[in-house]
Amino acid sequence: MEYTASAHAESPTAPAGPGQNGLTALDERGEALKDRSTQPATELIVPRWLITMTGGVAHVQSEQAVVVAGTDILAVGHAAELRQQYASTRVTELPHHVLVPGLINAHGHAAMTLFRGLADDRDLMTWLQEHIWPAEAEHVSEQFASCGVELAIAEMLRSGTTCFSDMYYFPEVTAKVATRLHMRAQIAFPVLDFPTVWASDADEYLRKGTRLLNEYRDDGLIKVAFGPHAPYTVSDEPLKRIAVLADELDADIQVHLHETAFEVEESLKIHGKRPIQRLAELGCLTQNTQCVHMTQLIDSDIGLLQATHAKVIHSPESNLKLASGFCPVQKLLDAGVVVGIGTDGAASNNDLDLLLEMRTAALIGKAVSGSAAAVSASAVLNMATLGGATALGLADRCGSIEAGKAADLTAITLTDPSSQPCYDLVSHLAYSVNSRDVSDVWVGGRRQLERGLLVNIDTDRLMAEVGRWRETIASNRG
Repeated sequence: MEYTASAHAESPTAPAGPGQNGLTALDERGEALKDRSTQPATELIVPRWLITMTGGVAHVQSEQAVVVAGTDILAVGHAAELRQQYASTRVTELPHHVLVPGLINAHGHAAMTLFRGLADDRDLMTWLQEHIWPAEAEHVSEQFASCGVELAIAEMLRSGTTCFSDMYYFPEVTAKVATRLHMRAQIAFPVLDFPTVWASDADEYLRKGTRLLNEYRDDGLIKVAFGPHAPYTVSDEPLKRIAVLADELDADIQVHLHETAFEVEESLKIHGKRPIQRLAELGCLTQNTQCVHMTQLIDSDIGLLQATHAKVIHSPESNLKLASGFCPVQKLLDAGVVVGIGTDGAASNNDLDLLLEMRTAALIGKAVSGSAAAVSASAVLNMATLGGATALGLADRCGSIEAGKAADLTAITLTDPSSQPCYDLVSHLAYSVNSRDVSDVWVGGRRQLERGLLVNIDTDRLMAEVGRWRETIASNRG
């Protein structure tokens, strides 16, 4: 994932690279796609720079454009040629912007935005058992989920995220809100041994969840996965059932795993094995498993990830805030493990800004490995785009800008003083820009953010509703 651009003749701040003569629309095998010019184009997007992330490579190009037809990308190619070919198509000019694939937040709990800042400066188990779980029992409902998810989507769109993975109660509400707002999502329905506001036992979680999975099996935006909370909250029998059902239904599994040293120590005491080994023996560690956090890893754990082709979702800021530990990301990348990146919930972060998460991931990765070259700018950009899409099993639809994929796109402007001067665009994306630099966002070809303003969300109404929830939750705190 090297930065392969050469300097543009006009300016050292304008990287350019090969692929500027003729169309560059290629499929994932590198073969030329069939001519798609007969399909109706709906928009031509012309950025100053383009990073397609094809093949996971952060390759910067200029004088390129993207043709959108409905929900999908029709073509990627030389801007002048596409302007001529699609002369009657609406043109969006982005003269000071870099266009990248929509960012992918591969793990979070969207509705928990309403708990942002509720119980800070506490370790994980104290935070969960004494604060979050009691608050959830008191307040979480369908109405809570609807408001919290819309708030999360608004925040994510404004920071360039076009797809998110969620694990929380009332997943059917999350799916409905995401559909209404035209947001791409993986919904991992929760499974636990104990009762919550959504289900009474593992049987009910699985019954409700598999019904939801079947309902959205052919949906264009929503993908449903199994979400066993963690090995310490789900016993062997439900995990075995999840393994069988996930295989039968060709569904993914997302699970919190090796999040803290305490989790590993307790597993060794109770089960005589590390949590990842237990999951593997129960059939829950496969190429369709997404392991979230993974701060406590030894070589044998990484060997299991290699052998099973399981994926890892890195949530560095949440891990830092809860003092959970450090995921050895560079070791995982060196071992060929696919790594995505997620913010976790706003109650343990406290934001959903994936650009800031990228920066934190890069900085921590260097400190953990002891090498300034570790977890490079291009690596974290891949983790937030194609790497995240691959981890979620969505690489055929998003994660890179290629003809035939969904038009999930994010435009970032480089006009702010904090973004100048620019010598390396990929470095800037990892270390300099933040959510205020995101100007325009498309999800499935639909404009969601225009010049920094949300297009499809009534923010005044939303903020009023959030305010009412804040008053209710604050009034019930002890």
